[in-house]
Amino acid sequence: MRLTGADIVVRTLIEQGCEVAFGYPGGQIINVYDSLYKYQDELRHVLTAHEQGAVHAADGYARASGRPGVVIATSGPGATNLVTGIATAFLDSVPMVAITGNVPNAQIGTDSFQEIDITGITLPITKHNYFVGAVEDLADTIREAFRLAVSGRPGPVLVDIPKDVQIAQCDYEPQPPVKPDEAFPAKDVRIQAAAECINAAHRPFIYFGGGLAASGAQEELLTLAEKIDAPIGCSLMGISAIPTDHPRFLGMQGMHGHYACSTAMHRSDCIIALGARFSDRVTGDRTRFARGAKIVHIDVDGSELSKNVAAAHGLRGDVKLTLGRLLELTAPAEHPEWMKTVEGFRGEEARCRDTRPGLTPRSALLALNRRLTPVTPVATDVGQHQMWAAQTLAFSRPRRFLSSGGLGTMGFGMGAAIGAQMATGEHAVLVTGDGSFGMNLNELATAVTYKVPLAILLLNNGVLGMVRQWQTLFFDRHYSNTILERKTDFVRLAEAFGAAGERVAALEELDAALGRAFQYQGPYLIDCTISEDEFVLPMLPPGGSMDDIIVKVGG
Repeated sequence: MRLTGADIVVRTLIEQGCEVAFGYPGGQIINVYDSLYKYQDELRHVLTAHEQGAVHAADGYARASGRPGVVIATSGPGATNLVTGIATAFLDSVPMVAITGNVPNAQIGTDSFQEIDITGITLPITKHNYFVGAVEDLADTIREAFRLAVSGRPGPVLVDIPKDVQIAQCDYEPQPPVKPDEAFPAKDVRIQAAAECINAAHRPFIYFGGGLAASGAQEELLTLAEKIDAPIGCSLMGISAIPTDHPRFLGMQGMHGHYACSTAMHRSDCIIALGARFSDRVTGDRTRFARGAKIVHIDVDGSELSKNVAAAHGLRGDVKLTLGRLLELTAPAEHPEWMKTVEGFRGEEARCRDTRPGLTPRSALLALNRRLTPVTPVATDVGQHQMWAAQTLAFSRPRRFLSSGGLGTMGFGMGAAIGAQMATGEHAVLVTGDGSFGMNLNELATAVTYKVPLAILLLNNGVLGMVRQWQTLFFDRHYSNTILERKTDFVRLAEAFGAAGERVAALEELDAALGRAFQYQGPYLIDCTISEDEFVLPMLPPGGSMDDIIVKVGG
């Protein structure tokens, strides 16, 4: 059939299984929006308040579903407003296809109104991007974008389409949805060497990141842990990939990770790392990181092997397939002394746990935890509340914790929660702070318009808490621009958007408010007052290692 380029864009999205696209119209993408009108019964479009909200929603949709999120924007500022969200997806390996309009081919390079070289701008933060100069290339380019987004290490791909290409016509033949590139295990010789290293270990530790869920290797991970008698920990991106209550799981590792997890990893003699990248938030001072451990690192992206820490055995391959072969070569083992030591770390952690009565960050999140179901998606923004949520909330199914790890994007959570709700159909949760929430609170308009069932727990301390914590501990309490002194009434603001909300200052008030929030069929904001002096602990000081961990301040 003969179609315009705009119709080809939408028809190709539909053929590739896209059910929901997020975006914002404009002059250089208006033809695609006209086509979206024609095909609205087959492809739902969600109009956000800002393109950044749209790209975060596409990101949240992808994290919660495992399918590529799709975002559409116009040229110039529409395209540049996607940049932060594309970078967020890139650093967290989230599959996404971003489609932007541009000025006609004849005007490229003339500084036309709202012309921007978005492919040049996004080159470092996409797996690949395309400028489609001819309508005949359009369908195959979009198909290629979907294939790349989900192959190997997932990530965002951008397709930039000049307006004349959207108007031009050519023949279009529907194709089946693309399949990811075939996954492959690491080489047998490397797997054999890694197995020998693991078999010789006395204090093994298994550490996983977001790549575990992307590969679907949860069963293999748990089987390996039982076989070699090892504790398990994860990065921020790994949270929810395996059940939080698994007896071998010690929780999150790193700068603000669980004490038992970080200490066990530091004291191990063999770290089996699965789909994780050893960022500075994990290692602290890399020269002092787990100096007594040999590292077996499995990752589909070979560039991550020995990039940040030296791996004794670097295995490039799909985590699930590689683990499957590794399991055949690892010997059953028991390490009673090591596991007794790990239990000791758990005991030390329990003694440091915040058990103060009344409304504290931990008690607030425990109250939220009691309301979560196995299928509830929880998104966070970035800051102290993010770390408290990561430390406290419990999950039993994969893809239910959504948080910006690599880029640390304040304002991520609101859009991500909307996208996650639309991906799962479940009542969603946003855990946020007053600083982060202020970044993209305009997306309340989107949540209200689309009647998104969303419970928003806003931990309000009136400051930029994480930066202020650093200023307290390391900058002699020089509170430079971290005390907000804003007069915003978030409850009345929510009501002005058409949402519901209430303010709480006591734990029993919060529990009742959460009950109302989860019954409400729309966005419901709970403004929860906490002290500005609350800290996220444990904490590795800047430039420090596990030898310098801070578990208590004062007293």
